[in-house]
Amino acid sequence: MTMATAAVPAGASVRPMTKEERKVILASSLGTVFEWYDFYLYGSLAVMIGAQFFAPFDANTRAIFALLAFAAGFLVRPFGALVFGRLGDIVGRKYTFLVTILIMGISTFLVGLLPSYATIGWAAPVILIILRMLQGLALGGEYGGAAVYVAEHAPVGRRGFYTSWIQTTATVGLLLSLVVILTIRMYLGEEAFAAWGWRIPFLLSVFLLGVSVWIRLQMNESPAFQKMKEEGTGSKAPLSEAFGQWKNAKIALLALFGLTAGQAVVWYTGQFYALFFLQSILKVDLFTANVLIAWSLILGTGFFIVFGALSDKIGRKPIILAGCLIAAATFFPLFGALTKAANPALHRAHEQVKVVLTADPAGCGNVFNPVGTRVFTAPCDVSRVALANQAIKYETAKGPAGSGASVTVNGTAIPIDAAFARNLATATVAAGYPAAGNAEIIKVNGFFAALGSATSLWIIGILTILVIYVTMVYGPIAAALVELFPTRIRYTAMSLPYHIGNGWFGGLLPATSFAMVAATGDIYYGLWYPIVIALMTFVIGLLFVPETKDRDIFTYDNK
Repeated sequence: MTMATAAVPAGASVRPMTKEERKVILASSLGTVFEWYDFYLYGSLAVMIGAQFFAPFDANTRAIFALLAFAAGFLVRPFGALVFGRLGDIVGRKYTFLVTILIMGISTFLVGLLPSYATIGWAAPVILIILRMLQGLALGGEYGGAAVYVAEHAPVGRRGFYTSWIQTTATVGLLLSLVVILTIRMYLGEEAFAAWGWRIPFLLSVFLLGVSVWIRLQMNESPAFQKMKEEGTGSKAPLSEAFGQWKNAKIALLALFGLTAGQAVVWYTGQFYALFFLQSILKVDLFTANVLIAWSLILGTGFFIVFGALSDKIGRKPIILAGCLIAAATFFPLFGALTKAANPALHRAHEQVKVVLTADPAGCGNVFNPVGTRVFTAPCDVSRVALANQAIKYETAKGPAGSGASVTVNGTAIPIDAAFARNLATATVAAGYPAAGNAEIIKVNGFFAALGSATSLWIIGILTILVIYVTMVYGPIAAALVELFPTRIRYTAMSLPYHIGNGWFGGLLPATSFAMVAATGDIYYGLWYPIVIALMTFVIGLLFVPETKDRDIFTYDNK
């Protein structure tokens, strides 16, 4: 697909925003802040939510069901992209993403009001899952609407800069959720927070909803859509036109594999997997990990705007693809440096303690467990999951056919039985692995205390580099996706590759990477997943994705 280009008027890149343009960006951005605020709230509080709404089950099963309810919201996002994308291309941008924020905001607020299982029985988890699915549907249409609305209001030559403000909202939403949760927890105490205080962050979202709706009600329809409607050039069937015609469907595929897939894995590695790595692999406590991540977000968020504006000058592709390539080249040394700084005792143990898993390969399955529902019974799989959960580096040795599995720590055998995980922890700590709460593991006692030591500053620096990678790939992506498609199908066509890229390639990253760690005994092996995807995007994007910064997005039809 080719589209007409428009010359950038002299001085267009330096004209200050008008009051109306600032309002457009604010109205659009608040909805995506809402999206990520809710995302992080639910993920951070999944254990407490499981205890409230899945009370009849044991603690592990509660957590599993809570994560399944969480996953339900992800699964329906692409459907939301199709439903609301079609609506946005037929009815209009403004009213569609007014509907999405109402559905999303009311659903989030109702989670905070929803009675627990102890009060209304099985109706509680059923309603919770319905609310999560409604949120997911609405979120599927929210991002595309916000990106399109801002881009279609932006002056020529400044779409990257204007849409980059939307890209900051994921980070702002994470930061906002961390601040709210940490503040309420410290104020109420752990017992009260677990009992009822966890509801407060969900209830507070009503203020964000009220402001968002009030601002959006005052906005006008986007000029590009309005002009298209006046000229009668809109699409009567945007879904079939976007994905049923090869000339458009191939652009959607290129957008997925040549832009959003790599963007997603770099983004999820830099923010979500980094947090998972600190907590689950390096055994840094929850408060310290959240504080360190929060500081990196504060320091790095401004680069979304920097790279968005830069993309207006040098193009979207060079920045996004450079971010993918640089990230792929440096993930291993950065995460290695993170281990040495955050848990030096673990780093030494990996060098000094020899753990060997001997097993018949036929008795080892895959340990991919994206929502935590699988129960492993084969000795080989039980041992691999336990070793990975305790961040123990191990070697594998091929055992005779039918020989089962065995684990040795510096030559001492550990029976693979019901007490295997506990006995493994005892043996590895005795051999040199750090115990829980080891004094060498990084720990901070306050938000500003993180700035008081060279070690924590070094870790914040590493995490900030990872966040800057995120800003490189994510800052220009909205403008790039908007510019790939004509106005008549833009909302529909850009939303699906965005949500598949970020929901599937990105959303599956933590589980996939952990399975790779468990299968190999190398805590860094999971980084191959984002590295390979990022390199795939670099190659496909370089060869096949067109540069779009000078395109005239008021062009409706393919030329």
